[in-house]
Amino acid sequence: MNKKRHSLKDIARELNVSVTTVSFVLNGKGKEKKISDEVIKKIQDYTRKINYRPNLVAQSLRTGKTKILVFMVEDISNYFFSKIARIIEDIAYKEDYKVLFCSNENNDDRSRELINLFYERQVDGFIIIPSPGIKDSIQMLINNNIPVVLFDRYFDDLDTNYVVIDNENSTHHGTQHLLSRGYRNIGFITIDVDQIQMKGRLDGYLNAITENKLKSYVLKIPYSETGSKNGKKQIQQFLQKNPDLDAVFFSTNYLTQIGLEVLREDHPRKLQEMGIITFDDNDLFKIYSPSISAVAQPLKKIGKELMKIMMEMLQTDKGIKSTRHVVLDTKLIPRDSSLPKEEKLMHS
Repeated sequence: MNKKRHSLKDIARELNVSVTTVSFVLNGKGKEKKISDEVIKKIQDYTRKINYRPNLVAQSLRTGKTKILVFMVEDISNYFFSKIARIIEDIAYKEDYKVLFCSNENNDDRSRELINLFYERQVDGFIIIPSPGIKDSIQMLINNNIPVVLFDRYFDDLDTNYVVIDNENSTHHGTQHLLSRGYRNIGFITIDVDQIQMKGRLDGYLNAITENKLKSYVLKIPYSETGSKNGKKQIQQFLQKNPDLDAVFFSTNYLTQIGLEVLREDHPRKLQEMGIITFDDNDLFKIYSPSISAVAQPLKKIGKELMKIMMEMLQTDKGIKSTRHVVLDTKLIPRDSSLPKEEKLMHS
């Protein structure tokens, strides 16, 4: 038999107080409204006793807010995305919001399905890493005055709020770091997607190589194959086809993990001799042998900027009138994998 859901009216009737008094106490405003300590304690004790849970549907109908945000990324299990998710969750909690986390697998159909699902359930706002073809869905949210902030990437011809990294300068700086350490045949392994963040990372690498009049070596792996045996095979073939490579720059941390596995299994000597840099840091890269140099994104700053924009939109009628574009710098963390080439060869 289903237990009866207690309403504010039921509690007020039982305790012989007004519904307004119960509401103020349950919303933490008892002291502010000068309700006596005795009444506050009586209401709190009773609601704990009956295990009272507010009717969120009725609450959202009354206030027009669900106090729920959606955080949609490629893969919530990825180190980078999960770290950002935790930062956002903590900030949201302090603002009395809860966050729903979901993964779109960089797939447009899945992205649209999730956006429509949460839109119909009237969540208050969306923080989204968009898949390539969902500009129409983002525009729909904007047209309906739903707060939305993009991060990691955006659409050139869509005026919306976003928080991103200076990808081009970051990979340019990382490539120059390898060049300054004596490496000249530098490969770049990236994702084969038509998205602005990956274009920027590739451009930064190519610009540094061109400026130094060197040859570029680029491998693009379809996103759908990065977690498959075929993705690993493509890296194996790339290394076999280009035996003169003395360094590799990986454009994402999950590509780095696959690449390190290939090097450890097929080229253990090269693993110690080659220069290696990853875009996106990971705690495991610090203790790997050799420890892996990384272009680290400012996780806390990203999370704070995303939530700053979101909260401003939520607290402003019909959202912020002008869009905010935030571009953040990364930090290069040199470790053993990018020690000077001569030094590595001496100790290999």
